[in-house]
Amino acid sequence: MDRRDGRTDAGQSSKDVAAAHYQAGLRHQQAGRFLDAQLCCKQALEADPNHLDSLHLMGLLALQARQFDHAIEWIARANEQDPNTDYLYSVGVALEQQGLHAEAFRAFDRAVQIKRDDVEIWLSHGKALENLGRPAEALSSYRQVLRLDPRHAEAELNMAMLQLLTGDFEQGWPSREARRRTAIWAAAYPKFTQPMWQGCESVEGKTILVYEDEGYGDAIQFARYVPLLAARGARVILVVGDALVPLLSQLSGVSQCLPKSATALPAFDMHCPACSLPLAFGTRLDTIPLLPSYLAAPSERARAWEQALLTDLGPRDRLRVGLAWSGRPTHLNDHRRSIPLHAFSPLLGANAMFISLQKDVRPDDKAQLAKGRLIDVAEHLVNFAETAALMSCLDLVITVDTSVAHLAGALGRPTWLLLPFTPDWRWLLERDDSPWYPSLRLFRQSEARDWAEVLDSVQRALAARITAS
Repeated sequence: MDRRDGRTDAGQSSKDVAAAHYQAGLRHQQAGRFLDAQLCCKQALEADPNHLDSLHLMGLLALQARQFDHAIEWIARANEQDPNTDYLYSVGVALEQQGLHAEAFRAFDRAVQIKRDDVEIWLSHGKALENLGRPAEALSSYRQVLRLDPRHAEAELNMAMLQLLTGDFEQGWPSREARRRTAIWAAAYPKFTQPMWQGCESVEGKTILVYEDEGYGDAIQFARYVPLLAARGARVILVVGDALVPLLSQLSGVSQCLPKSATALPAFDMHCPACSLPLAFGTRLDTIPLLPSYLAAPSERARAWEQALLTDLGPRDRLRVGLAWSGRPTHLNDHRRSIPLHAFSPLLGANAMFISLQKDVRPDDKAQLAKGRLIDVAEHLVNFAETAALMSCLDLVITVDTSVAHLAGALGRPTWLLLPFTPDWRWLLERDDSPWYPSLRLFRQSEARDWAEVLDSVQRALAARITAS
């Protein structure tokens, strides 16, 4: 630290000394020198223990270091003296990051009472209500954001997810198109010169390109619309992630299936993002294209997997159970949906054969996997067609909310899906079945947000299934 940063002339007041140290700390923080910034703030607070800006900056520095308890302590001290929205918002963020949703909501709620025209506070207010399982109130918060900023894409998208979660597809699908105004989506989706198909235009005799615009799970879920497009007379070109090509190239109605890594695309008349297909088809909750299955594993690979399992596991005298316990770590809600493998230890004690469906195993799970109760075949799961072939040899799939659930559902395999208290929109609320996949059974967290109770329910259900088989 440059000692001159906090130097002041003799005779300055304690408040002036604190302000000088704070300004030095702020410069350090902006330059990424967080330890130096903390030291300056501590010097400021030695001069003036109630210096608000320094208390606030100490809290922000603790937030950046993910020291949430310290962050709350510092910001609470500032807020006791001056309950302005910056401090309250920071407290709410810290609490939200710790999963203290009720406390976070109270901070955001107080903040919006002070500053009712702040869209970011209203956005966080809505998210906290979502996390508390209060969707109607969360919708009200997002509508307030849109009253203040009618083009706020994130608020409209959040609102869409809640509308879909509560079964309001008529409003949810149009609102979900707000994703196309986000920077992330725009950067990932090609800028086609051809028009986008929105469901009204005839596709008879036309070539339409359907492009995977979100995750693997979405691509699998909405692939069910491709045969419907073909039935309208369209020639469908499907462009998906490379790992999906071997599987979806066999989908009924697909004229050509290409990887997203392809450097050139064939000629086409119109395009449609895969996630816009439900809107284009006017899908309501009671008109979801529901089939027992609409994907099939490659028969040759399924036979190869069956032979491999018989060789490695012996005769099929016990239930074969596939298990997937975590999704992509970079997913925004991964901390809610994924479960550490060690939590499944009681379940793995059942009299069944357990096969891992996990393509990527996190470092913390490798030691548990090495204990041998779960057969690891990750090196062979090179694409979704291989995983589908393996699934076709299993009696049951148990999975968290990841692409494995969609694949198993699309194949019509018996599947138990473990869901957090605040689930993704497609699983709706307060039901143990899925209108998208009839072979799925849903196990939900209660308001306690405890995976142990979910796994206990699964363990009991598995014991009953084993007894009945």
